[in-house]
Amino acid sequence: MVEIPEDLKYTEDHEWCKVEGDELQFGLTSYAQEELGDIVYVELPEVGEEFDMGDMIGVVESVKTVSDIYSPVSGKVIRVNDELEMSPESINEDPYGEGWIAVIEIIDETEIEELMSGKNYKKFIE
Repeated sequence: MVEIPEDLKYTEDHEWCKVEGDELQFGLTSYAQEELGDIVYVELPEVGEEFDMGDMIGVVESVKTVSDIYSPVSGKVIRVNDELEMSPESINEDPYGEGWIAVIEIIDETEIEELMSGKNYKKFIE
């Protein structure tokens, strides 16, 4: 069963987003990690890098495929989950917790309105 927490926002690229003030923490959704299978490698963005909404920000590699990770909003990367370099399987084991990817300082808060609610994401993946 795919877990879709209602208190988060979602992208069409299957990323969850947790907004706190002017910061956005994100990772891959439960649905995404199930589709990918066992994750074996994650390429993280560099702290300090700036991205526009939708830019490729990293890569996730699973036993099935390699997929790009996209920036859910425009902003600057202020933290990354370095633990994923040694334990990429954290995305499979705890996608909404220990499996987070990065935190972005939001440049344009209006972009948050373009993200989906949990209810809309559920419809999107059905």
